[in-house]
Amino acid sequence: MRASRRRLAALGLTLALLTAACGGGAGVSDGPDPSADSASARAAAAGRQLAKNTLEPLQGKPPAPKLPVTVDSADGREVTVENASRILPLNGGVAEIVFTLGLGDRVVGRDITATFAEAKKLPQVTKAHDVSAESVLSLRPTVVLADTDTGPKEAIDQIRGAGVPVVVLDPATELADVTTRTTRVAEALGVPEAGKALNKRMSDELTAARAAVPEGSRPKVAFLYLRGSAAVYLIGGKGSGADSLIEAAGAVDAGKDAGLDKPFTPITSEALVRAQPDVILMMTKGLESVGGVDGLVDIPGVSQTPAGMNRRVVDMEDGVLLGYGPRTPLVIDILVDRIHRT
Repeated sequence: MRASRRRLAALGLTLALLTAACGGGAGVSDGPDPSADSASARAAAAGRQLAKNTLEPLQGKPPAPKLPVTVDSADGREVTVENASRILPLNGGVAEIVFTLGLGDRVVGRDITATFAEAKKLPQVTKAHDVSAESVLSLRPTVVLADTDTGPKEAIDQIRGAGVPVVVLDPATELADVTTRTTRVAEALGVPEAGKALNKRMSDELTAARAAVPEGSRPKVAFLYLRGSAAVYLIGGKGSGADSLIEAAGAVDAGKDAGLDKPFTPITSEALVRAQPDVILMMTKGLESVGGVDGLVDIPGVSQTPAGMNRRVVDMEDGVLLGYGPRTPLVIDILVDRIHRT
């Protein structure tokens, strides 16, 4: 399924309230650790902001695109953008960047992963995770932003064949990709200075989030991608996308540490026991699909890990966790607080 490839390059489905839940068992203490208090304060603020499911555009007057520009597309083409009056992003994280740059009033449609409030009323041009060329062309876009996993290929070719510039971006799979993709989107839309300003803002926010990591605390966190209804049970390893976030939050990716050198590996009891995570990180819909924490610990091997025995499970809303957009610093705030609680 295309969603899996996208974070088996970009796991992102719906974007709404970001929550984190720690099940019973050992529970969560409210100790006097100052760093924990700092993380909790930042996490509370991040949770309030994400609960609104809205974006925070750059301050000041929206930027005016300076066009035409010619940019490199990730599919090996050079693309010239002459008009950014009708922008169509085909990726939720990319859409967040466009809106946060201050160009939201120019966006004419959305794909299924762009469900934040500002985009909710826009026409959807995807069926499941496949792009409908007819739906895209009916909106008369002047530029389309896609990524290398956007498809089917025939639809992208049809859009290009109709004369619409299509700029393809590499998927974001680690923290460093957020600024790279922001730069590329801003350049393609003729607002490079706004891109620099957004990157500066995100860099400052990430620095503050990382500063709240407690000294000496390095819990092991396993990212599990589960879809119970589809019998998909995977554990993240190197390149999953979650590994970069876990490490930025001052923890160790348990799958990667156990030698899993692929982004995702089918879960086995042996793999879980070898990983020995202190905390399990999941997407909210994935946790729901297996019956919550009670159903999760019934999966073979989970109850044999410290995380399973202590029911230490952190879940975050799907599109936010691995969306790698401008709200990623808020994800780090939440992770720092939830992962390091004891």
